[in-house]
Amino acid sequence: MDFSWVVDTFFTLFAFTLIIFMVPGFAMLEAGLVRTKNVTTVLTINTMIYIVASLVFFFWGYTLAFGEWNSKNMSIYAAFLFQMAFVGKTVNIMSSGVSERTRVIPLAIFTIFMAGLIYPLIVNWTWGANMLADTFFDISSMHDLAGSTVIHSTGGWTLLAAILLIGARKGRYTKDGRVRVIPASNIPLVVLGAFLLWIGWFGFNGGSVGSISSKEAANTVALVVMNTNNAGLIGGLSVFILSYLTYKKFDITMILNGALGGLVAITAGADVVTPYAALIIGLIGGILVFYAVPFFDRLKLDDPVGALSVHLVNGIWGTIAAGIWGEGVSLIAQIKGIVVVGIFTFVLSFIIIYIINKFIPFRIDKEKEIEGLDINECGIESYPEFKRAF
Repeated sequence: MDFSWVVDTFFTLFAFTLIIFMVPGFAMLEAGLVRTKNVTTVLTINTMIYIVASLVFFFWGYTLAFGEWNSKNMSIYAAFLFQMAFVGKTVNIMSSGVSERTRVIPLAIFTIFMAGLIYPLIVNWTWGANMLADTFFDISSMHDLAGSTVIHSTGGWTLLAAILLIGARKGRYTKDGRVRVIPASNIPLVVLGAFLLWIGWFGFNGGSVGSISSKEAANTVALVVMNTNNAGLIGGLSVFILSYLTYKKFDITMILNGALGGLVAITAGADVVTPYAALIIGLIGGILVFYAVPFFDRLKLDDPVGALSVHLVNGIWGTIAAGIWGEGVSLIAQIKGIVVVGIFTFVLSFIIIYIINKFIPFRIDKEKEIEGLDINECGIESYPEFKRAF
C-alpha cells in the first residue's frame, strides 16, 4: 500500500515537472514569433502568469475547484502541484494571442480572475466537486482526460473575447482588407518553444491518468503518451505536406503549429482511443490548423501565434473526436460540455475584460506600440543592438 502511494506520488511530481517545462515552452514560442521590440514584455508576461496564477490557485482556486484538500492514492501536495501546473496555461493561450499590443498590469489582473474564478469553476463542473450535479447543466459525464475543452478551449474562448475587445496590431490589416505579414523574429526560439511544449504534453496527458503503480495503470499511461506523441507527429506531417502542395514552401512555424494542433486534439481522449484513431485525430487537427489560421485572418482576428487555430479549434475538435472514437464515451455528452464551457467562458471573460479595460486599458497607445512594448512596459530590450521594426 505504501509502495504504490510512493510510486504514484513520484510519478505525479515527475508529470508536474514536465508540465512546468511548458512555461518556458510558451515563453520561447511567443518570443520567437513576435517582433524584437516586444520580446522582453512577452517573457515578463509569461513569468507573471506562472507566478500569479499559481499563487491564486493555492490560496483559493484549488478549493473552489475540488473542495477540501484530499487525496487517497498519493500525497495531497503532489496532487495539488499537478493541478496547479495546469491553471496558467489557460492564460498563456489568451496572452499569446494578444501579444504585441497588450500591457502587463491588466493581464495580471485578468490572471487573478482566470485562476481564481473562471478556470476553477469549469474544473469544478468537470473534474472536481461538481456543483452542477443533478441539474440540466451537469457536464461531468464529458470525457476530457487532460483538458481539450477544460484547458485549451477555455483559453481559446477567452482569447476570442480579448481579441474582439482589444483589436488587431497596428498595421496588421491594410485599409483595402489585405493581411500584412509580420515575420517571426527568431525561428530557433520558435522551434525550441514548440518542442518544450511537446515534451511537456507527455506529463500533461500522461500524468492525467492519475496513477502508474499497477500494471493496468502503467499500460494506460504508456498508451496515452504514445497516442499523444503520434497525434503530434501526424499533425506536423499533415501541415508539412499541405504547406508544400499549397505554396511550394515549407513553413516551419505552421508545421509546428500543426503538431501542436494534433497534441491539443488528442488531449481529451488519449486514454480511450486506439493508436490508429489517435493518428486520424491528429491528422485532422493539423489540417484544421492549416486552414483555420488564414480563416481567422480573413475575419481580421489578429492572433500572432495562431492560438485560436491550435487551442480553440482543436480543443473543440479533440473533445468531439473523443466522442466519435472513444470507448464508452457519449458524443452527446461531449457536445454538451463544449457548449456549456464555451458559452460560460466567452461571456464571463468578455465581461471581465471589458470592465478591466474601462479602468486600466489593456492596449498600449499607438505611438508606444510602434516604439515597442519593451521600452515602455519593461525598460529593457532583449535585442538592444537591433533597430526596431515597424
